[in-house]
Amino acid sequence: MEFTVTRNPNPTPDAEREKIIANPTFGTHFSDHQVVVVWEKDKGWHSHQVIPYGPILMDPSAAVLHYGQEIFEGIKAYRHKDGSIWTFRPEMNARRLQKSAHRMALPELPIETFVESLRQLIAVDGAWVPSQDGEKTLYFRPFEIAAENFLGVRAAHRAEYRVIASPVGPYFTGGIKPVSIWIALDSARAGKHGTGEAKTGGNYAASLLAQNEGYENGCSQVVFLDAETATYIEELGGMNLFFVFKDGSVVTPALDGTILHGITRDSVITLLRDRGHKVEERRFALDELRSAAKSGELVEVFACGTAAAVTPVGQLKSRKEEIEIGGGEPGRLTVSIREELTSIQYGNLPDKHGWLVKLAD
Repeated sequence: MEFTVTRNPNPTPDAEREKIIANPTFGTHFSDHQVVVVWEKDKGWHSHQVIPYGPILMDPSAAVLHYGQEIFEGIKAYRHKDGSIWTFRPEMNARRLQKSAHRMALPELPIETFVESLRQLIAVDGAWVPSQDGEKTLYFRPFEIAAENFLGVRAAHRAEYRVIASPVGPYFTGGIKPVSIWIALDSARAGKHGTGEAKTGGNYAASLLAQNEGYENGCSQVVFLDAETATYIEELGGMNLFFVFKDGSVVTPALDGTILHGITRDSVITLLRDRGHKVEERRFALDELRSAAKSGELVEVFACGTAAAVTPVGQLKSRKEEIEIGGGEPGRLTVSIREELTSIQYGNLPDKHGWLVKLAD
């Protein structure tokens, strides 16, 4: 596995790059290079390259445009105080990409290729990783697309894996303050035996109609219920949910095939259990949420994901009701677990679980 490197002949000027990473906005600026690895049915994975960032030349008949064979990941690079650059649990992202690929009939990228692709991009674009001030990071977007030119309903015989990177600040720009969540009553994100646990663009496309409705009602995210009964809470359009009770116990919806296997979710469960909290992974009904919030037994709700880390939820509402959580203030456990997680990622707390992987000195 050797990567050939073709450097961008017109990289972003240093002064412009420094201005961008001093005040990054999520997903609007991109580093100077991208990774490309090609798969062909009769050759396997080959042509490992780092090339200048730029448009993808694509035939109008490319399979991804017609049959939706596409998957992606989200993972970050963190600059530690000594200047070194690290990432967080990349093997889990690589395994999830493989699972997504399997579900979408795409070739599975080897784990070592995934991790090495991040190192290769950092080797040429390490200067794009911001300092940790203000929770700034470089966000990687690895993705795989069906790249065979044909029309016909079958798995493509050619695919491309690529990685691009964008300097980002906090996903929610208002700081750590509770967000409002819209409850999707008549729109499902994913159904049983579907693609819910695959990180594929179609799942996110299916969430956007409800997301727009949420925006119109002052909400920044939307929570989906199970597609079969519209009874049980599943996840947000892009994050997993946790519910904290007065006795210190925590509930998060179980991974039942329709919910994304969140790496931040798994990490938060581990950190909570390290502290002695009882964490239940089970079905959690909207009725149970409503009752527990009304009685005062439910004291905190938070969402988590790579992009947003840990974010407090202060209100859930729909066309029928408003459910208030925590009196409009972020919960104590939410703030504490967020601080612990991000401090590990930035190298400011010991990494007791071996989650960090160095990308560059």
